[in-house]
Amino acid sequence: MIRKLPSGKYRLYSRSINPKTGKRRNLGTFNTRTEAVKHEREIQYFKRH
Repeated sequence: MIRKLPSGKYRLYSRSINPKTGKRRNLGTFNTRTEAVKHEREIQYFKRH
């Protein structure tokens, strides 16, 4: 899940909510949306291999 921050950067959040905090985990902040999408795909690949 990618959200645009007020600073203009993009942050990748976990799809699931962290039960301890009740919020989504921050999985990294990126300068461009394409970088964030690329990293999200890398994570999905790693989860299944």
